[in-house]
Amino acid sequence: MAASLLRVNRQLVIQTEHLDAAPAAWLSERCELVRKGADEHGFSELLARADGLVIRTYTTVDGQMLAGAPQLKVVGRAGVGLDNVDLAACAARGVTVCNTPDANSTAVVEYVLALMLDALRPRVGVGAVSAAEWKRLRAENQAARQLSEMTLGIWGMGRIGTRVARVAASLGMRVLYSDLLEIPAERRWGAEPVSAAELCARADVLTVHVDGRRSNRRLVGAAAFAGMKKDVLLINAARGFIVDAAALAAFLRGNSAARAVLDVHEPEPFPADYPLLGLPNARLLPHLASCTATAQANMSWVVRDVWRVLTGEPPEFPAAPELQ
Repeated sequence: MAASLLRVNRQLVIQTEHLDAAPAAWLSERCELVRKGADEHGFSELLARADGLVIRTYTTVDGQMLAGAPQLKVVGRAGVGLDNVDLAACAARGVTVCNTPDANSTAVVEYVLALMLDALRPRVGVGAVSAAEWKRLRAENQAARQLSEMTLGIWGMGRIGTRVARVAASLGMRVLYSDLLEIPAERRWGAEPVSAAELCARADVLTVHVDGRRSNRRLVGAAAFAGMKKDVLLINAARGFIVDAAALAAFLRGNSAARAVLDVHEPEPFPADYPLLGLPNARLLPHLASCTATAQANMSWVVRDVWRVLTGEPPEFPAAPELQ
């Protein structure tokens, strides 16, 4: 028994990106945990004898990396999306992939609501100003409509989409959604199911929450924009590749009343020739939706599933089969 425990304790796990201190300490008590970025000197040598890998958003696990990891048993993604992990290649090599699917849902829902309010309810700070300036500021920052007068479209009614529907319904918004699955009435919070085309046509605000399957790449493209309202507010805090940036840029240039708020991009960080740069009706944010201390800690606890796999147990949260 002691020899078996000693063997398990010698297993090597590489942490390529940030983990909260407590989860990192928890895992390091059970195995050899080494912090080394995939682009750092010495990573390849460590990878050759690694049993586990803990990553976040900006480490790509593909066939080329796996070829240099003959002992690898598990990849733990401290987060939700698995777009940076080749699930098929991992499966072919017998590498288990796990993530933290609900770790940041509350943070993202809060963030989407904040983005909506930022765009639709303008606010400005004020100092000691004249009566005329006070009056001008109030006039310039008057909202055209209240949320309760608007229709929210939710493209993707999963964990986050359903929570966004609940919040929007509580604010009096009419809520529509489009999803591949039939959503039980008790989970809709009054939202009405419609086709994707109808969703685009009727939504005053359209927020995207589809998953990372390959068929969702550039899902929101030229055809979708052609059917949208000319003053739509588009929010994407899901995945950068869902929205065709070039098609969105063309739409925004042709419709000055339309607006887009994008928290995710392809690639990240985006280059100087990113099509949306410089457009006055595009607000670009640096992937902040899950940036709360609680969400970051929740995602870091993927180490529990990493340890389960290393000790011969199935993970609690394996990668969803539909994303492969």
